[in-house]
Amino acid sequence: MAEVHSAVVPNSVAPDALLESLLADCRAALPKCDEQLIRKAFDFCVDAHRESVRASGEPYYTHPVEVARIVAREIALDDISVAAALLHDVIEDTEFTVQDIQAEFGTTIADIVDSVTKIADIVENRTITEAETYRKLLLSLIRDVRAILIKLADRLHNMRTIDALPPERRHRIARETLDIYAPFAHRLGLANLKWELEDLAFKVLNPSAYLLVAKALQETRAEREAYIQRVIAPIEQHLRAHGLRFEITGRPKNLYSIYQKMLTRGKALEEIYDLFAIRIILETDDSNECYFAYGLVTQLYTPIPERFKDFIAVPKKNGYRSLHTTVIGPEGRPVEIQIRTRAMHEIAERGVAAHFRYKAEQGVSPAWNDDPELEEWIQWVRELFEKRSREEAAQEFLESFRLNLYQDEIYVFTPKGELKRLPKGATPLDFAFAIHTEIGHHCIGAKVNGRIVPLDYKLQTGDQVEILTSKHQAPSRDWEQIVVTHKAKSYIRRYLNEQKRLKQHEGQQLLEKRLRKLNLTIAPEELDRIAHALKYENRSALFYALGTGAISPEFVIDLLQTKSARAPENAPLPSAEQITEVARRHSTGIELLDTPTDGTPLLYSYARCCNPIPGDEIVGIITIGSGIRVHRRSCPNVQELLAANHPRLVQLRWGNVGEEQFLTALRITGDDRPGMLHNITKAILSCERTNIRSVNIDSYGGIFEGIFTLYVRNTEQLERIIEKLRRIRGIHTVTRFEGP
Repeated sequence: MAEVHSAVVPNSVAPDALLESLLADCRAALPKCDEQLIRKAFDFCVDAHRESVRASGEPYYTHPVEVARIVAREIALDDISVAAALLHDVIEDTEFTVQDIQAEFGTTIADIVDSVTKIADIVENRTITEAETYRKLLLSLIRDVRAILIKLADRLHNMRTIDALPPERRHRIARETLDIYAPFAHRLGLANLKWELEDLAFKVLNPSAYLLVAKALQETRAEREAYIQRVIAPIEQHLRAHGLRFEITGRPKNLYSIYQKMLTRGKALEEIYDLFAIRIILETDDSNECYFAYGLVTQLYTPIPERFKDFIAVPKKNGYRSLHTTVIGPEGRPVEIQIRTRAMHEIAERGVAAHFRYKAEQGVSPAWNDDPELEEWIQWVRELFEKRSREEAAQEFLESFRLNLYQDEIYVFTPKGELKRLPKGATPLDFAFAIHTEIGHHCIGAKVNGRIVPLDYKLQTGDQVEILTSKHQAPSRDWEQIVVTHKAKSYIRRYLNEQKRLKQHEGQQLLEKRLRKLNLTIAPEELDRIAHALKYENRSALFYALGTGAISPEFVIDLLQTKSARAPENAPLPSAEQITEVARRHSTGIELLDTPTDGTPLLYSYARCCNPIPGDEIVGIITIGSGIRVHRRSCPNVQELLAANHPRLVQLRWGNVGEEQFLTALRITGDDRPGMLHNITKAILSCERTNIRSVNIDSYGGIFEGIFTLYVRNTEQLERIIEKLRRIRGIHTVTRFEGP
């Protein structure tokens, strides 16, 4: 069980005693310590906060002192960070400014304190402000990662002393800790901080479950410790007999992770055996000794092959390196064993902070941008902020950040053997965007280990992935539900938003051109009114409908003239009956059967369930606000209405569709052989002006089944495509796909 520290300092403790405790921690934990700097920062801190007290009644300066002790003792940064930790609340809570800090302590400390200050508390609007908290954490990371590390120490001390706060505030801070700060500690490799933050938040958010797990572990503690010693004893003897120098300990899992295992596995605590891990820390710089030690351990206990993980050859993204294996111990119980060197252990415990310690020991001034792993993450952060509004970030930050900070990783390979790290649950589309944006944009399918898979296939560690592309392919809206990585989601949204913007502009231009031709002017407010009447969110959505052809400029102008642009502001919106009447008077690519028209457009849209194309027999259903929904006559969704001769049904025919393209889909089955997907896409694209929108393929028992979504002009073109496909060797069936 993770140890929960008490950081409350009695009011009677004198500042001199606090200073001496802090200096003792610095001397013990830091490779070098400028005591004069720390004394100066301590005096400044005590003087600045002398009149303030905490909710517990303690002098306020005890808080920054305890944060500085965490920075020194538990994160083991450097003396600059300790000084900045002492000063981290001065700007926010006193009359001193960042300029005052800079004048007294220099630019580096002032910048760190300023960054910590800007990571403000979350207030009213949860989504926006949580996203803003992430943004501020990230921006401080770009400037100096020590700001985040100090903020983590600050949050840890606040969580250790949270009992002094009222319940509502405790709950809010604990939720923020679990959602934001614990994931950051994980991403920066601060394992011990992450575990304690999780447990302290767990205790506040779900006290009954916390006490249940803690009590159960305490009751079985003696039995578990005895069992661990039974496992350790022969390992210790065997390793020493082979000349290895090491430290071996048993480490219980933290309470929150045990509770999560209980939830995900649906088991009671007594049914979960991997509540602890044995850790072997080798006193060597040679990583090969880890593999040697692994071999010795497996001579004693039988390993479970699928539970072996080599994070030495393939480190985690936060720099974590270790061998993990699970063996069958006495009484047939599984036991996790971790094997690492002392240097690896330092990284595992302190993560990016160990980088600072190493640099300081070398006499080099540490900086975030001389760490390759951290630099890779910093670049990702920069991309996140490029051309992104606050509202867009709020929508994306929380979903993508927790994924990128917390989720387990998988390791997959390109056909040339290049390793790619992806989050667990990633798909071939994520892999395609990880290689290059253009490959992602034009991805139509993938082969995993030589076999065709659907785009939503969940990749596994060790998979070799080959991406298939077409220059005619482009991202579609459903791709957002397939990908899990921030990069893929970001580029798909960026592409779709740009296409939407272009369509909006095109629609606006079409309407303005038609208005000029008729010598008409329309007030923006009137356009807003019509957009609202047609159930569009705003004027931009109306322009988008015009740009995509869902409605025509003539239809909008007719409605505007029905309700004159010169009507008073309180004039009623067009009614549903008026909209339907206008729709019935118009015709274009879709016409009302046996109804004379004047050549102007009809308000309609194509049903996605059956995707009608010119040449199909069609009927329509009158809807409110969306005009007529066009279905194939054979569509199952209109059969009851047809049988009842429902009044909402209208008989339709195809008009002049010009060069418009229509969405349709084919279901294809056949032999899963090399080159099959290439043959299929080649046959489809060989038909003039045919575009592939998406490909979704699955295979089993040497047979594949795929849904190919296409853009075609009419049924004649579709039949030519079907005929070409049926000629391909190994194709079994090609049929028109009816949606669900």
